[in-house]
Amino acid sequence: MSDVLVSCVDAGRTFGHGQLAVVAVRGVTCTVGPRSRVALMGPSGSGKSTLLHLMAGLDRPTSGSVGWPQWDEGPFGHPSRVGMVFQGPSLVPAMTALENVAFPLLLEGTSHEEAMARAEESLDLLGLTGLAGKVPDQLSGGQAQRVAVARVVASRPQLIVADEPTGRLDRAAGDRVVDVLLDAAEHLGAGLVLATHDELSARRVEQVWRMGEGELRP
Repeated sequence: MSDVLVSCVDAGRTFGHGQLAVVAVRGVTCTVGPRSRVALMGPSGSGKSTLLHLMAGLDRPTSGSVGWPQWDEGPFGHPSRVGMVFQGPSLVPAMTALENVAFPLLLEGTSHEEAMARAEESLDLLGLTGLAGKVPDQLSGGQAQRVAVARVVASRPQLIVADEPTGRLDRAAGDRVVDVLLDAAEHLGAGLVLATHDELSARRVEQVWRMGEGELRP
């Protein structure tokens, strides 16, 4: 299965038990391959975020299966070649942009010298070199989100999963974040799954998947 990065087979995720159980994702079967470009659309509460967390290995299905045929699990229990961009940048306030990008690499055991070099390379790739010494409070929302993308790119993933990364941004800033994601995926030769409410963003990728009530729908 060299052409599959992540595979979901009848995957489901239920939270809680009994009468309080909430089915977030049900019966999802799909695959994402190298260099795939997928927009995942659907209303709030349709299960998009839960499905992305399953694809990234940050959560486990309660039924069916999710697998990564090409990779073993990384040191934190999820596939090491999958990078996730969240709805907010989640930068460490006391760290500079450069330090924020390097931080996950250091946690994984990368040497300080290599982590900083890869962080600098990632910021440069995404046109963010001028922001390297700034702390999050000195960044706009769009700039902070682009730094968050750089943090993912520095880990050199082969699959990038982005959970509505433009949802809190204006049109111009959101478009720039999508630019950065597409450029990064192209540079890395990575697959990209982008959850979004925005039809204009969705039109920029090759495939559009739609979710409703926890299911993928044609």
